[in-house]
Amino acid sequence: MANLFFDTALLPTGWADDVRIAVDAVGWLTSLEADARPRGASHVAGIALPGVPNLHSHAFQRALAGLTEKGSPSGDSFWSWRQRMYAFLATLDPDAVEAVASQLYVELLERGFTSVAEFHYLRNDITGRPYEDPVEMGRRILAASELTGMGSTILPTIYRTADFGGVEPALEQRRFVASVEELVGDIAVLGAGARPGAVRVGLALHSLRAVPAEALTVAVEAARSMDPDLPIHIHAAEQEREVEACLEWSGARPVEWLLDNAPIDEAWCVIHATHTTGTELERLAATGATVGLCPTTEANLGDGLFALRAYQEAGGSWGVGTDSHVGRDPAHELRLLGDGDHIQTTLPNITAGPRQRSTGRALLDTAWSGGAKACGRPVGALAPHLRGDIVVLDPDHPTLAGRSRDEVLDSWVFSGESTPVRHVFVGGRQVVHDGRHAEGEAVSARYRAAAREHGLGEPQLTMPLD
Repeated sequence: MANLFFDTALLPTGWADDVRIAVDAVGWLTSLEADARPRGASHVAGIALPGVPNLHSHAFQRALAGLTEKGSPSGDSFWSWRQRMYAFLATLDPDAVEAVASQLYVELLERGFTSVAEFHYLRNDITGRPYEDPVEMGRRILAASELTGMGSTILPTIYRTADFGGVEPALEQRRFVASVEELVGDIAVLGAGARPGAVRVGLALHSLRAVPAEALTVAVEAARSMDPDLPIHIHAAEQEREVEACLEWSGARPVEWLLDNAPIDEAWCVIHATHTTGTELERLAATGATVGLCPTTEANLGDGLFALRAYQEAGGSWGVGTDSHVGRDPAHELRLLGDGDHIQTTLPNITAGPRQRSTGRALLDTAWSGGAKACGRPVGALAPHLRGDIVVLDPDHPTLAGRSRDEVLDSWVFSGESTPVRHVFVGGRQVVHDGRHAEGEAVSARYRAAAREHGLGEPQLTMPLD
């Protein structure tokens, strides 16, 4: 049981002062009282906000960040980046993956992310065979989340084919491939061992390239029979080449095909959806599904800009993720998202809508709610019966000095690179103190050792680039 007292906190009803928050022994918020007295609660100096959910992560790619910034003879693209990523996989075993994920989660927590949806497709060993324990890699991801305190949604991922039309997987994709039955089994096993409240298990469909229509239908039906509200994620329409190939295969664009053929509802999260038409966006918004936007990765790979204004005008839900982890800060993701919207529309503050409203508040409000929905976890707000995930900003940090209320949110998102995150609680447990994670030094030492032992520096390219 933790009783915490904050000078200022953002509650669902708005900003409040002298806020007393109670969290029970298993991490649930039980009461929040404004204009209160401490009554023995621990005083935590700073401005309390909900932790930000990160709705899209491939944890192992944290070790790849910065190693793909080289051109190729035929011109660089997402597809040449993908070939480099495949080559990198030959270096990774379960120990290395756990070390990388732990390092990533420390960094995310120190910057204000408190939940991660792990789109988990690195399943098999380097020969393409399952480990003795088929969910070994999944267990390592969850071990990293438990060590660091990160809230987790783990999404075992269906990956069956190399391209539209049932093309056989390439040799370099063998670490991802499993049958639908095997993946449904992984969901059941991981779900049975999940810590209540702290871990949620869902399903990911890698993409329409990698999941044939029949496999998609069978997997969704099987998963939904276990849990009708199971989170379901899929990559779609990230690159123009993917859209063109989908049209050639089916006569429909990727998001259009999903809307016509899959039971999309508010438990679904469509990752990227960059290349979509206005009609697709309107239809997608009407389903209640969430779009998962990963601005720093999408910028790094040259994917393009999502039509944020049109989607918001249609009432669409969205959240942010860090995907390949070239960026690991929620403020940076939201700033790039907002600035991209400004570039597209040539209008500042358009993201806030027609009302006189803080742009930072508008971005965070949607990232909190959309991220929580996509993660399938009770997070994203400070309210009873939700998880005690709290980010505390330092009001004396140069980024925030002299700011109050929504100005704090605008300045966090749009002012500078240095993070003003001071403390972080996940499920009521304090994991970041004065900007430093409690396990940070030990985790970083393990990561450095893994980088040396497993050659996580320069990936050895063993295949030609696209």
